[in-house]
Amino acid sequence: MPVRRLNHAVLYVRDVARAVEFYTDVFGFKVDVDIPGRAAFLSAVDTLNDHDLGLFSVGPDAPGPEHGRVGLYHLAWEVGTLGELAAVADKINQRGALVGSTNHLVSKSLYAKDPDGNEFEIMWRVPREDWPSATEDARPSALDLEESLKRWGPDLKTGAAAGSAT
Repeated sequence: MPVRRLNHAVLYVRDVARAVEFYTDVFGFKVDVDIPGRAAFLSAVDTLNDHDLGLFSVGPDAPGPEHGRVGLYHLAWEVGTLGELAAVADKINQRGALVGSTNHLVSKSLYAKDPDGNEFEIMWRVPREDWPSATEDARPSALDLEESLKRWGPDLKTGAAAGSAT
């Protein structure tokens, strides 16, 4: 069974309405199905999926994710341009959700947590021709988003977004 890609993610959250507000604000997701107080299904703009994120309420007293325990570490969501990554950086900074950033050399990544402590990565894929060669040092480093914007500009589409550009 060859896997093609991740189709959607489903998260347990304490408060569905709070999580919906976060993901619609930060990611621009739209709500496809809302079962008040119980569940919601959200989609990204221009998705081909029936939903990209499912949210299920487990109640206000449910324990949150814990570092170092078995379970999901984070989900990675890809944006099409560095301009989009910079806009998301501003949003997650305003919300106090940013927990880190990394230059992976093949991608530029922000790490943040939703209101329930679920960690996610938002990343922009570097054009393949700019990936390090097998002989170069490929260790991750601190992300300098301004330097990346100067190098590639805010509108260069890469990854899946490049294939859908007109």
